[in-house]
Amino acid sequence: MHRIPGTTISTGICLACLAAAMSLAGCRSTPPQAEPVVLDTSPASPEKPAKSRGEFTVPASTLDTWNAVGQVLVRLDGVTYEGRAQMLGLYAVQYRGERFLILTRGLVVTAERQTLATEVSARLLDGKPHGSDAAVELLGLLQRRLPGEIARITASKR
Repeated sequence: MHRIPGTTISTGICLACLAAAMSLAGCRSTPPQAEPVVLDTSPASPEKPAKSRGEFTVPASTLDTWNAVGQVLVRLDGVTYEGRAQMLGLYAVQYRGERFLILTRGLVVTAERQTLATEVSARLLDGKPHGSDAAVELLGLLQRRLPGEIARITASKR
């Protein structure tokens, strides 16, 4: 090993550190190609997009809905509860051999809907909408049971 004058670091270590730093930095010899920007100039459709079969809306706050979904899921036969994330409003479940997410998302109050509302949807693990028969069946069960569970949760706050 050779020492660099005035230091206690050997050149072997310096070269190893430099090689490691360069590999971690992801150095490139050519700049990345920029994706062309395509603007959508088609006229906006006045129609609202149709709801998929993998979602429904509940007239309740996001927190109450999220809590109610969790209570219903843990009591349903055939549902394997794999995890949850309150900040993301989701539950990871397995139902009828399929793994997917149940997502709760607060909706913006509008002129048409002037009360709190939460959308409940089924999503694939990559976040894309999921409308399989198993997901639709589980959402149907949730849709029927959530009003009673939300009422129980809000009554316990009083």
